[in-house]
Parts: sequence; structure tokens; C-alpha cells
Amino acid sequence: MSVEDRGGFDTDEAVNLRRKLDKLAKINAVLMDRVERSMDQQGNAFSLFQTAIGLDAKVRSRTEELTAVLRRLECSNEALVVAKEEAERANLSKTRFLAAASHDLLQPLNAARLSISVLSDMQGDDDARHLAGQVDQSLQTIEDLIKTLLDISKLDAGVVTPEFQSFPLDSVLSVLEASFAPQAAAKGLKFKIRRSNLLAHSDPLLLQRVLQNLVSNAVRYTAKGGVLVGARRRGCDCVIDVVDTGCGISESERETMFEEFYRGAAAADSAHTGLGLGLSIVQRTVQALGHTLDVKSIPGKGATFRLAVACDGLAPTKGPQPAPEHARVEITRGAAVVLIENDDQVREATVRLLNNWQCRTLAASQLSALKPLLAGLGRAPDIILADYHLDDGGIGLDAVKALRDRFGPNIPAVVITGDRSPSVAAEVTAAKCELLHKPTKPAELRALMTHLLGAFATAHA
Repeated sequence: MSVEDRGGFDTDEAVNLRRKLDKLAKINAVLMDRVERSMDQQGNAFSLFQTAIGLDAKVRSRTEELTAVLRRLECSNEALVVAKEEAERANLSKTRFLAAASHDLLQPLNAARLSISVLSDMQGDDDARHLAGQVDQSLQTIEDLIKTLLDISKLDAGVVTPEFQSFPLDSVLSVLEASFAPQAAAKGLKFKIRRSNLLAHSDPLLLQRVLQNLVSNAVRYTAKGGVLVGARRRGCDCVIDVVDTGCGISESERETMFEEFYRGAAAADSAHTGLGLGLSIVQRTVQALGHTLDVKSIPGKGATFRLAVACDGLAPTKGPQPAPEHARVEITRGAAVVLIENDDQVREATVRLLNNWQCRTLAASQLSALKPLLAGLGRAPDIILADYHLDDGGIGLDAVKALRDRFGPNIPAVVITGDRSPSVAAEVTAAKCELLHKPTKPAELRALMTHLLGAFATAHA
């Protein structure tokens, strides 16, 4: 073989070797790249593992902290529950105390108002009658305060449970007319009731209290013009409007007008500003009843309070109405009245009042003491006036039943009490008696007696 041939072999072999070296270099590069990537992945995995361990430790720490916080919250919640129960018990105790205290306070207040009425009738001097009227007004303010405190305590304690029923709305409007028409007339105001002959679905006693507060404010803060109370049907509701031509309510006052003791700018111009609690009671009672109350007002021109109550249709039509009570006041003259009242002062004051009306009064603290008086009467009494709560746990309804069993089931009876609970009202209604709340207003008592005696006489004519 020639040298050229060897040189050519060497050249080819060198080329092949270079190719192999290049190939091995590429393979080595690929392997090194994979190794590096693998190392990187392992490093990342280790880093992630370390991170996971760190996070787990933090989670455990936070969990322990949260568990400790939850345990403290549970302890706090248990303490709050205990405190809430104690507060509720204290609130209920306060309500019971106020109810009992109000009854004890209303008894002498009742006697005082009855005595003032008799004293006023006995006075021939205008100044003396005016002074008696001022005393009566002061007693009325005390009465309103006691009733208001009792109402607020009941609403705050949540013990006011509405007793919904269907009833003629006009019966409530008639009570408003009898109560506020004389007050409005004394101020030179027009007072108008627009009846609707609708059946409302609500608690009649609570609804009456709401409307009384609204009408009382309307009369109090209206200097000229008048007050209108009207009802009409709108869809499924009875809409009751209390409209006045008073000073009105500014926009800024509407946010605070339902707060306790807020009397507004109108109070500065009123001789009888009230306590500033009426609208607060209205709002709470409306909420308890589930009704809605809207207010519209133009300052200087008056205000309209609109109450929406569920409607149950039209009330049944009534027969001819009796003559106005004031036309038959003399019917009480000579009437035989049985009075059962355990409070000595109230009983004596009521006897003086009835005697002033020329009634023949048979009075005692309990039914057993009436037996000789009834024997001397020689006939059935014309009407019964009985206190609800008597001595030794007795109630006036039992005395009424005993007298009706003896003299006849249709003898009219009035139960007089300071207890304003719905249960007592329901008992009195079920016994077919009329209910009057203490302190008794003489004019209201005489009007009711006149009505009952007239109806009884007509039925037995």
C-alpha cells in the first residue's frame, strides 16, 4: 500500500473519530442537561417539601390559636347567655313590679279623681271649679305617666302578645270620638270621625292605644283648625288616617320623632307638652302588631299619620241607633246601684259620686256584706259596679255571677280595674260585662251607666 493510500486511510479514520467524538459530546451534553434538570427538579421538590413542612407548622400553629380563640368565645357566649337570661329575668321582674306598683298607685289616684269630680259639682264659684279642674288635669298627667311607664316596660320585656280578631273598626273610632271630641271643643277645634263600616283584623285594645296616642298628639299640637280621623278600604287593608292642621313635622324631626322623650319643636309652643313617649309607644306597638305606619307632613300646615291594618270585609249592619247619651242622663236618677269595691277610699269616693247623681247606692267590700242591704232594697238592683281584684284572691266577676244567679242573668254590670292585661279583658267580655279601667273618669262612667240602663229598660219595656 502506498503512502498516499495510508494518508487517505488516516484521514477517513480521523473524520470518523471526530464524528464519534462529536456524537459522544452531544450525547454527553444531553445527558448532562438531563442530569442538571433532574438535579434542579430534585432541588425544587426538596424546596417544596421544606415549604410544605413550614406551611404545615404554620397551619398547626394558627389552628391552635383559632381553637383557643373559639374556646374563649364559647366561654364568652356562655357568659353572655347567662347575662342575657339574667337581664330578661330582671326585665320581667321590673314589668311585674311596675304592674303591681301601677295598680297600687292607681287606686288612690282613682279615689282622688272621683272626689275631685264630686267637689267640682258641689262648687258654686267659678274659681273653685277652675281650681278643681286644674287638680284633675294634674291627676290626669300622673295617670298618663303611670300608664306610659307600664306600656313601655311591657313592650321592652316582650310580654305584649297581640290577640288578633275580627272586629268593627267603627267601635274603636267611637271610643276616640267620646274621648277627644270634648278636648278638641274646649280648644275651639273641629273634631270629625269618618266611619267606614269595615271589619279590621288586629288586636282591638292595642290598636285603640295606638290611635289614642296619635289623636292625643294631634289635638295637643293643633292650635287652630281641627282633627280628622277617617278610615277607608284600600285593597286588602283598612287605611286609618289621623289628620291635623297643626304645626307639622319638619324633615329633620322625622328621624328622631319616634325616640323616647323627644317632643320636638312644637312642644315649645304648647301649654301641655306631654312626656314625649307617645310616638315611641306607637312605633313599638305597630311593630308588635305587624302593621305599617307612614307619616306625611308640611311644616306649618299639619301632619297625616296613616296606619294600614288588615281588613276582613264589611261589618254587619246595625238597627236604629239609640238616642244620644246626653239626652238620657236623667235615667241614672233613682237607679239602684250595687257597688263592690275593696279599697275604702275608692269605695267612699264612688259612693259620693253616685249619690251626687241621685242614685240609690248599695256599697260593700265583698258580696257577703251586701246581703242585708239587698234585703232592705226589696227588689233587684238596676246595675252592678264591681272591682275586678277583691280581697282574699276574690274577683268581681264571681260577685256579678252570684248576683245575676239571684236576680236575673241580664242585669247590666261594669267591671272596673287597673289591670290592663288582655286576659282580664277577655274574661270580662266572656262574662257579658262592660270594662272600665282605673282611674275612672266620672263622665265616662256616667255615660256607660246611662247606656246600659237605657238598653236594659228598652229590652224589658
